[in-house]
This record gives sequence, structure tokens and C-alpha cells, in this order.
Amino acid sequence: MSVHPAPVEDLIDALASLPRIGRGSAEIIAYHLLNSPAEEASSLAAAVSDAREKVKLCSVCGALTENDPCDICSDPKRDRARICVVELPRDIPPIERTGSYRGLYHVLMGRIAPLDGVGPEALRAQDLAERVKKGGVTEIIFALNPSVEGDATVLYLKKLLTPLKPRMTMLARGVSRGTEIQFSRSGVIEEALENRREV
Repeated sequence: MSVHPAPVEDLIDALASLPRIGRGSAEIIAYHLLNSPAEEASSLAAAVSDAREKVKLCSVCGALTENDPCDICSDPKRDRARICVVELPRDIPPIERTGSYRGLYHVLMGRIAPLDGVGPEALRAQDLAERVKKGGVTEIIFALNPSVEGDATVLYLKKLLTPLKPRMTMLARGVSRGTEIQFSRSGVIEEALENRREV
């Protein structure tokens, strides 16, 4: 028998299903929402609904955007000779916050993870190759999360892109193995970008 009324239990279950939110944190958030003014809960629900309705993936790079193509892809001041390859849209903001990268991006929408049933065909790898084939791209910077899966994905992409002859680099190991880019400090990411190495 639950110690919470059924609607509260449902709310806790829903919150606990979010990434990195354990049951204890979900319970704290649920009680906060229930004890806060009704407008706060309504505002949160409206923000979630609004984001779901208005935000989509950029058809060029795969970033989250209201406009297609996104503001980065549309910016004529960006360096179009460089493409920084990341796993997920959430990996772009930490790199942008460094202020040191002025190129474009390409979101793979994941990484090769055979144990999870994710193969190369599930990634936006061919889209990346097509962008390079169009010409003008001289460097691909791999900014994948440092892990066995991330390294395997880089090796696959290197094999795919080598015939197209772009320079291929990856972040220096300032970003610790097992750490996700979205949780890394801006200074660490900036240093890893500046000291990137050949793949």
C-alpha cells in the first residue's frame, strides 16, 4: 500500500522517470509543486507544453530550434569550414558557453552502443558525410563523451570520412573519461577544444 494518495504517487513516478532524478528527489520535487502556488505548477506545465509544441530539430545540424535552419546554421559569421560533432542536442550549449568555438555543429543523435542495440545506422552519420561531400568543410572536431562507446563511434566516423579527406580532430582529454560534456565546466571544455588532437 502506498503512503501517498494515488495522484501524488503518479506524479512521483512521472518525475522519477526523468534522467538523473531518483525516487527521493522526485518526492521532494512533487511535494514542492504541491505546496507551491497553483500558478507555479501551471507555469511549469505550460512551459513543458510550449517547448514540446514549438521546438524541433534543425534539419541541417540536428540542434534544438524554433527556426529551421537553427540560428547557428543560419549565422553567416560562423566558420563553415569546421563542424563539431556531438552526440545529442544537449551537448551544444556547454560548448557555446565557452565562447571559443565559432564553427558549425552536427548532432549524431546518439553513439554506437551494441549492448543497447544501437548500431551505426541509427546515427546521423550519413548526413554528416553528405555535408562534408558538399565541400568547404576542412575540419571535423569530434566532441563525443569520453567512453568506450564514444571512442567506437569516433573510429566508425573516421573510417566513413577518411575518403573525403577532412582533417579530423578530437577534444583533448581535459574532459574526464566517463564525464558527459553537458556536465563539464566551460573552462575544461574550452581547454579541451584548444588542445584538440588529430584522430
